[in-house]
Amino acid sequence: MLLPDLTTGTQRAILASLGWQAALNSADMEPVHLLLGLLHEDEGTIASHFQQQQKSITDVLQATGIEPQAIAPPEELPIVLPSLVTRLLYDARLIALDQMGTPQVHSQHLWQALVKTASSLRNTLTQLGIRVDALYDEGEFAASLPLSLDEPLEIHDSLESRSLARILDANANRAREALRVLEELARFHLNDAYTSKLAKELRHDLTRLLLEQLPQSMLLASRDTEHDVGTQISSTSERHRHSLTAVLQANAQRLQEALRSLEEYGKIVSSILGAGLEQLRYRSYTLQRCLFANQQARDKLAAAQLYLLVSKSSCAASLEWTILEAAAGGVSIVQLREKNKTDRELLVIGKEVRRATRQAGIHFILNDRPDLARLLQADGVHLGQDDVDVSSARQILGSEAIIGVSTHHLPQLDRAILDGADYVGVGPTFASQTKSFESFAGLDYIRQVARHTSLPAYAIGGITADNVDEVVAAGLHRVAIGQGITQADDPRGAARVISAVLIKKAT
Repeated sequence: MLLPDLTTGTQRAILASLGWQAALNSADMEPVHLLLGLLHEDEGTIASHFQQQQKSITDVLQATGIEPQAIAPPEELPIVLPSLVTRLLYDARLIALDQMGTPQVHSQHLWQALVKTASSLRNTLTQLGIRVDALYDEGEFAASLPLSLDEPLEIHDSLESRSLARILDANANRAREALRVLEELARFHLNDAYTSKLAKELRHDLTRLLLEQLPQSMLLASRDTEHDVGTQISSTSERHRHSLTAVLQANAQRLQEALRSLEEYGKIVSSILGAGLEQLRYRSYTLQRCLFANQQARDKLAAAQLYLLVSKSSCAASLEWTILEAAAGGVSIVQLREKNKTDRELLVIGKEVRRATRQAGIHFILNDRPDLARLLQADGVHLGQDDVDVSSARQILGSEAIIGVSTHHLPQLDRAILDGADYVGVGPTFASQTKSFESFAGLDYIRQVARHTSLPAYAIGGITADNVDEVVAAGLHRVAIGQGITQADDPRGAARVISAVLIKKAT
């Protein structure tokens, strides 16, 4: 890890603190070791500050219960410094940038970072009579220092530091603005609580990271909108958005570009800042995918409210006739569920379903098997919790395939959303004649899902014309039904009754 630029006085202080750590047989560097290192040279900046308050290293040793002893500092800094030292050096660099406009760390900057961070040490020094609060008053602290310097005075051009601050400020604003646009799109257009939460948390975490790692006074002081040449440069495409999807695309790209720029320039300030921004950038990719997946899934399944579960044996009449009649009554998706068939048998039955669904103009979903779904040219696959993951299924079926996932509680729902599922099954809701369950997610889970996401969600398990009203009242307007339609003498009529309830409640 590349260290900040250190004065020779700061380097000597760190070497002395390493000597104190070794002399005291400490496994880890502690704040008191750094303080003793800063006080090691009688004529050093911090030692002189203590002397003006009639205190010395001896007083610190007595206050902390450490015996006076000789130390043997190493001759040069090790390649890897203790984590405490590294963290404080980057904090000190921010202080240097804020106070002096240059990133070079002097011993007083390290002192300020140390006392701000180590509360127990600060309390000890306060009890000792040291005016710790002087570090919060730059002018008073600086005035109390002697004119002697750690090394000969060098006048640095601060143009680079100001330029860095301007770049960081501009991209911080750009990233936060883009996140706000995405959050409002998720909230007011998609009406989706989960993606709204993802955007809001990302915005808050970005703000927190920047506040912790960048002095806001430095950013605000560098802002010069009147003389920013970029304000006069724009393209025609920037002035037009033809749809909300275009707004989503533009601001997702804007967010990622701003985070990348912040990350690269932030590495100059702090490795912690750079690493934190890298993780936020990865989260922005996930947010973008969730927003687009939600929008695309809703478009694909906009009119698909009634989902039929079929097997050859579950149909009172022929499989193809049942599908055609159900489709005429309002079914928009058919899932073939055959649990005890060989692959050869499943392919034969699947071809029947594919013919019928194509004739009816509705979606064909195969249960569990993305490999056979591809052979059958199905529109997608439905996956259980023990099946292959969404990403693997999409590799087999392609980006346009419809992929659904069964969920039984909110963590599984969140995982399905993050994985990019196009819809979720929600249940089991009631007892089923075709499948037994040890427990039921029930209507409470349906209510949770309705509040949590606007991704297409189908209640499943024991749903009939007699209880579909309860599902709709709980908040979902999509259901998956099996024998209530396939065993009916009139599949078209049975589907029409349920479909009418869903359509009426949705509108």
